[in-house]
Amino acid sequence: MRHNAPISGVATYKNLVATTGYDNQVILWDAINKRALARSLHDHLANQCSFSHDGSMLVSASSDYSARIWNIPTMQLKVALIGHADDVDMAVFSPDDTLIATCALDRTLKIFNLHGACLKTMTGHAGNVLSVAWSEDGRSLISSSVDGTVRQWDVETGAQISCTDEGARTDTFATSNDGYIFSGDDRGRIAVIAQHETQYIDAHKAGIKKLLLQADERLLVTISYDRSIAIWGISHPDEGALQLTELSRSTLPALIWARAADFLSDSRIILGTFGATYATFDWRLSQWDVKGIEPSKSLNAVATIDGDLYSVGDAGIVYKNGLKLTELGSLCNFLLPAGDLLLSGGQLGILFDALTGRTLYEHHSPLNCGTRFYRKEQLHIAIGTYTGEVLIFATTQDRHLQFIACKKLYENAVKGLTSNDEVIFSVCANTSVAWLDIASLEVINLFKNAHDRIANGCCRMGDSGFASIGRDLKLVLWVNGAREIYQTPHKNSVKCICASDDGKRIICGSYGGTLASFDAETRQWNSFSRPTAAGISAITYDSARDQFLASSYDGQIYTVEETTS
Repeated sequence: MRHNAPISGVATYKNLVATTGYDNQVILWDAINKRALARSLHDHLANQCSFSHDGSMLVSASSDYSARIWNIPTMQLKVALIGHADDVDMAVFSPDDTLIATCALDRTLKIFNLHGACLKTMTGHAGNVLSVAWSEDGRSLISSSVDGTVRQWDVETGAQISCTDEGARTDTFATSNDGYIFSGDDRGRIAVIAQHETQYIDAHKAGIKKLLLQADERLLVTISYDRSIAIWGISHPDEGALQLTELSRSTLPALIWARAADFLSDSRIILGTFGATYATFDWRLSQWDVKGIEPSKSLNAVATIDGDLYSVGDAGIVYKNGLKLTELGSLCNFLLPAGDLLLSGGQLGILFDALTGRTLYEHHSPLNCGTRFYRKEQLHIAIGTYTGEVLIFATTQDRHLQFIACKKLYENAVKGLTSNDEVIFSVCANTSVAWLDIASLEVINLFKNAHDRIANGCCRMGDSGFASIGRDLKLVLWVNGAREIYQTPHKNSVKCICASDDGKRIICGSYGGTLASFDAETRQWNSFSRPTAAGISAITYDSARDQFLASSYDGQIYTVEETTS
């Protein structure tokens, strides 16, 4: 037994480790010998997991809109918790193990009993709810969200008790026995919240994706997209605010995913990876154990150049016509042909020439997407980052890039970029879209709430405008100053989009493995298919063959069928 896609969540109980993955699997491991003991499956991505306090049960949260309780050690299903209208990001047991709290991308929290009945639903967050925890006495819940707030809720009534606005997306937090809340935000700050007062500590150069608290040892751990893990000592001076002292900091190996971690002992930490199994870090010795972590076969991007087919994925291996070409050493999110270059980048924040493996530029946070355009008759490149910047480069004759500008467009991740002769069009995880003037490199229009939920991608529609898609299952056309909205036939979040060169045909793909074809002239959906149970990660248009190609998290590339139905 092994994972075949990134490990998105880990949990520990004594010598047991549980992992959840984007291959839908939940696997139980013996931590002594790192041997898989049992596994179960969700119907879609498995996001997070948590043991009950007595170790007899495990609860997992999934993008199939459910959380599920499993008996330990058999991993037999005990009950499914149903009722959310979008991906469930996290689920945790109450202190007495009689209730489960869940949070989801439908912006709600729910409380279930062990029989699967929903007892309470809490609403109020203005963005996806990413984390949830119980207070020590079980009387309240704490939640954090994309909306930048940390909120506390009364379990009995479901009413909101308090709301702390941190002003930045907050993915992760932990609560102490003495009433402190420690949270990490997308600005790389640790917020220490106590009695409605907040103290901020600058901890990382990019967003903190996971925060752990070991109260007995007075230790705090932060893991960031700046590719570092930091260990902090917690002290309470006789006078003044609580203090955090950095005890250790280490660079994450390229195969570590910063969003998944848990304590295994007072010095060892379990972390999720982009490979087959989890990794271990002993922070006191500053030693990593990454043995047995085989690279994932998932593909994240596909491109064609002069009839040749290129792809790259979680393992950072670039393939040309199915054969290994280069190894970039880390998960990569995109492929962008640009003159004599093929650009790629991802978790490390490094912009590579994928044809040779050369490093062209380094940024402090992950790289998500890119587009090419001409400015003053010279080929330029725009790269979108996790921290909301758009990096502008000019290509040079010696196959290098000249850095031109760094434009801060958003506070959240740039999820998609495309361009025409006049503007660069971008979409953001905070649901906004923006137009950047190519001549001046200034923002000329910003449309907030362009989608109801996270916008995931965009494409150019020939000379007529742009199109964007997102988690709200909507296709939005931006044509002649107008916004046209069309419901897609997808049932899961729409991940990617691509148009033919003339802009008349649009294909979009979902995390559910479905592909849909849209006729931009008639404004009608034509074909709908599901070539894989894994998600569709990217789509490209091969103009030489007049066909669309889609890469998938199952490691395959599919030719898109556009037969009208």
